[in-house]
Amino acid sequence: MTAVVYDAPEKFSIRSIPRPVPAVDEVLLKVEVAGICGTDVHLHHGEFGPSYPLTPGHEFAGRVVTAGRSVTGLDTGQLVAVDNTSQCGTCAECRRARPAFCRNLVARGVNAPGGFAEYVTVPAARCFPVGDLPAEAAVFAEPTACVVHGLDVLGLAPGSDVLLFGAGPTGLILTQLLARSGAGRVVIGAPSPAKLALAASGGADEVVRMERSDPAASTARVRELAPNGFDVVIDATGSVGVLSTTIDLVRTGGTVFVYGMTPEAARWPVPPYEVFRRELVIKGSFAQQFSFDRAVDLLRRRKVTTEQMITHRFPLERYAEALEAVSDSASVKTVIILG
Repeated sequence: MTAVVYDAPEKFSIRSIPRPVPAVDEVLLKVEVAGICGTDVHLHHGEFGPSYPLTPGHEFAGRVVTAGRSVTGLDTGQLVAVDNTSQCGTCAECRRARPAFCRNLVARGVNAPGGFAEYVTVPAARCFPVGDLPAEAAVFAEPTACVVHGLDVLGLAPGSDVLLFGAGPTGLILTQLLARSGAGRVVIGAPSPAKLALAASGGADEVVRMERSDPAASTARVRELAPNGFDVVIDATGSVGVLSTTIDLVRTGGTVFVYGMTPEAARWPVPPYEVFRRELVIKGSFAQQFSFDRAVDLLRRRKVTTEQMITHRFPLERYAEALEAVSDSASVKTVIILG
């Protein structure tokens, strides 16, 4: 079969490798669609803990080809979305109900073979049948699950005034779910007019165009919308420059929510006196936990809609172009089409 294989950071090739054989509790999937996100860009540069040789791709949907002898409940040809993580269940973090921090975590596309390949084996327990959901919608199950977990962590109070920076795929999914989760107002700040239009159609009450080169210069317009500050300020960009504006924009007693993934070496200068004096809360959200089934349901019930999000489609052989497209300001979501 054909797969993307990294031998070291930034060193990859499209090559033929043996088709994997499922273990007794696994299924072999024919990948139909695999999504590329900012995490894959970090992995390309050797961040986020990759193990080599590595086939990346942690967002994917595919059809069941064969199943191990102990597998039940999945049929040949069935389309499933895949939770790319498997946990040991016995380490200290697992026993505290924090499986995303499992000390023996297996994450397909990170430290185990992922979905940028024609075929992949996954535990049957991590497969979620999607019914009649199209594969190009099912591929959003993993990022949606991450957003659902993020909202679990955030614990949004009804009527909260929310400012969200970022209108990429996760920012747009956050917009839709914040608007459905009791926010009193959702304001989106982002550089792209096209993405802001998607945010507005997804439930944003206000949108503000930000200057990518100087986000601080754009915050005056945002501050006018909430002179006393927002109850919640969310960064979904992973930009330290954007993060540096959040403390000034959150109201006393409010919450700054770090959702975007920064480079590992990035540092954010937080003024501790402000946190102390104004009783601010800073929260973070990592990956997803106990949220995948809810994500699939949200997509199937069209509480999260994704039809306009995919802007770039590439075959597996054009993976290098697909990776570059993620950083294109005109791109919303880039996917690899294998089906």
